[in-house]
Amino acid sequence: MDDRVDALDRTLHAGLAQLTKGLSPAALMLAWSDWAIHLAAQPARSAQVLMIRPLTQAVAAASQAFQPMPAHGPPTPDSHEDDRRLADPSWDAWPFNLYRQAFRAGAQWLRELTEAVPGVERHHEQVVSFAARQLHNMCSPANSPATHPLVLQRTAATGGLNLMQGARNWAEDLQRSVQRLPPKGAENFVPGRDVAITPGKVVFRNHLMELIQYAPTTATVHAEPVLVMSAWIMKYYILDLSPHNSLIRYLVDKGHTVFAISWKNPDAKDQDLGINDYLAQGLMAGLDAVNAIVPRQRVHAVGYCLGGTLLAIGAAAMARDQDDRLATVTLLAAQTDFTEPGELGLFIDESQLSFMEDLMARQGYLDSRQMAGAFHLLRAVDLIWSPMVQNYLLGERAPMTDLMAWNADGTRMPYRMHADYLRSLFLENALARGQYLVNGHPVSLGDIEVPVFAVGTRTDHVAPWRSVYKLNLLCDTEISFVLTDGGHNAGILSEPGHAHRHYRILHRARNAPYVPPDGYTARAEQIEGSWWPALQVWLADRSGSRRKPPRLGHARLGYAPICNAPGTYVMAG
Repeated sequence: MDDRVDALDRTLHAGLAQLTKGLSPAALMLAWSDWAIHLAAQPARSAQVLMIRPLTQAVAAASQAFQPMPAHGPPTPDSHEDDRRLADPSWDAWPFNLYRQAFRAGAQWLRELTEAVPGVERHHEQVVSFAARQLHNMCSPANSPATHPLVLQRTAATGGLNLMQGARNWAEDLQRSVQRLPPKGAENFVPGRDVAITPGKVVFRNHLMELIQYAPTTATVHAEPVLVMSAWIMKYYILDLSPHNSLIRYLVDKGHTVFAISWKNPDAKDQDLGINDYLAQGLMAGLDAVNAIVPRQRVHAVGYCLGGTLLAIGAAAMARDQDDRLATVTLLAAQTDFTEPGELGLFIDESQLSFMEDLMARQGYLDSRQMAGAFHLLRAVDLIWSPMVQNYLLGERAPMTDLMAWNADGTRMPYRMHADYLRSLFLENALARGQYLVNGHPVSLGDIEVPVFAVGTRTDHVAPWRSVYKLNLLCDTEISFVLTDGGHNAGILSEPGHAHRHYRILHRARNAPYVPPDGYTARAEQIEGSWWPALQVWLADRSGSRRKPPRLGHARLGYAPICNAPGTYVMAG
């Protein structure tokens, strides 16, 4: 009877989660009630914030709107207080400057209302403040056709044709969404035809991954190969997009023998696969194949995002077990300590995880569209409101790019793996605390002795660079840390020749004193251009002498080429 009752509750929760895009109403109510009760317990503060401050801010906003604009333009407000679209000069004229000042005043009022209320748990304060900002951004004058100067100008100039085109765009997007089709233009970026076209062969396949070995483009190659492992939350070809911005092709052209893991897109039958399965059938199986094809050579492993976290776990387990097959470890936008995961941590607490687990238990996985909701909220202005205005109010379509098409080519996350990942790593921070178990025994990142090359991206909302930097607290090995411009994806896709790119790099010797993040930015050398050459030189210096390229696969040892890159797993929807 109890099992049936529990099953009914989980089914109800799963149905509700479908409506809320996976967000737990209970978690939101807990945060709101904590804030509301403590705010009510501060009557003097409440009176000032709720009644006096709005009046004074309204008067100040109105008077500022009627003042002449300084020669240097409007001041730039705090990023949490403003929709940066309002910095456009078209908002300087009346009455649009009044709308802008009112919006900024409202943002400031919400901050005073939701933050620093005595007694409120920090996590609850952050949730309430974040929710208030989302609601406020929804009401931005930049989102309304009646208050947006550019939309009004375009409507007048075209006689409303922009709104008609916007309505067609909306109808088309709605139809594609209902039919679960990718965005318009994504059909121009097909893996194996337009993207992921670096020549190679699939030389190994198991239930979880295909291993691709890329064909050499140089007469000689570095002796030690490179194994690239991206996250299974994404298709691997983020690192092999178009020829000009493919990190994999770049390394191949520099004389490296490169292998890459292409993960299978799991379904409900894979719901019981956990992180240890991805470690065994992914990283370890990949290393076995690479060692067979390129014998007697250690491997340079590269992990991106969650693939980097898995690589760190694997490297720690290998060090514990005295497995010395790794030459170096490269971690791209990968966290190993989750105490400060940024605003993504707003969606990680016991209530939220329990709610999400009920959803995943019913489906057997978490769908990419369900994951996308949280990521879109983190950058709502860029990913929700700005495209809405451009597509539906201005009637314009932004050109589809390879990165945008890749982003729409989502994957699923198995129930057990994702639940373990969120609970063990995010909520309990077991890896950083030395409590994460691999094959029944804990691993410690402090056991890693091979050199590490770590990259953080300055505006990363998924893996904030200060969180990525915490690896320096957990490892005493040699670490070269790069901080580059851009976000979680664009900062990694920073090919040579990419405009407006620079990075900082600081090398820390083994057992050298810890340098805090602010000390790092003060001491690290700033270099113009892409960080890719720095990585390639770092790898080359540790990869041995050059020699004749190895064969593609090794049929006698069970690694005969199966098919051409990019393989079959990447094609599965």
